[in-house]
Amino acid sequence: MTGRARAHRSAALLALVSAGAVTALSGCAGEDPDAGTNGVGKLSATRIEKKARSAAEDAEAVRVDGSVVSKGQTYRLKMRLKKDGGVGEVSAEGGSTFELLRMDRDLYLKAGTGFWAQQEGGKKKPGKGDVAAARKLKGKYVKVPRTDPAYKQLSVFTDMSTLLDGLLAMEGKRQTGERGEVDGTRTVRVTAGEGRGGTIDVSLKGDPYPLRLQRPGGAGTVRLTDWNDGFALHAPKKDQTVDYGKRISPERTG
Repeated sequence: MTGRARAHRSAALLALVSAGAVTALSGCAGEDPDAGTNGVGKLSATRIEKKARSAAEDAEAVRVDGSVVSKGQTYRLKMRLKKDGGVGEVSAEGGSTFELLRMDRDLYLKAGTGFWAQQEGGKKKPGKGDVAAARKLKGKYVKVPRTDPAYKQLSVFTDMSTLLDGLLAMEGKRQTGERGEVDGTRTVRVTAGEGRGGTIDVSLKGDPYPLRLQRPGGAGTVRLTDWNDGFALHAPKKDQTVDYGKRISPERTG
């Protein structure tokens, strides 16, 4: 091959490569970031939030996993919830852990000896009698009386509508944040108050469910998964249930 022929071939190859590069770059520049998504990423921040809330309200079930700060107390939640009840575990500061089960209006609480000893002792340090009484409740489901103040406080953790309404609350001007992923699902983020008022990562696949929440003021981070995955709730057997009486929470005086 002559020098002129080699030069001609090199020039032709360079032109071909350059044309291919330009085409590829043009394709990237024109690629729709919302291709293959549910399209909510194209909406305003307020409309994305509205759709996420609507999807959550229409859902039949969800799994809640994360930390929540309420009235200065931090709780770790591992709950499965649906319209008529819920089941799971709640851990509070100080190592106190208890299980909750609610079916319609019937709420059951199961906890260890330490938890019940504190309830027996009230504001006082639990004595030997308190501990002995608490041992009888270990591993048992105690039905929480609806008239007890504890019923309202504990049932919130098992109430899908009430809990989600509180978790999804944000404060401040809404803005669309970055795109990302939560457990492999593409998401778009909505922030409030430049992030200080909370953030919601909304699914870009299928229904626009909220998948991760960062609550205002650093009051916890929660993941929401298994949307609409049904599960069964079963009342505890009679031999696993204890009737504690009309009140399980200790009397508070002074």
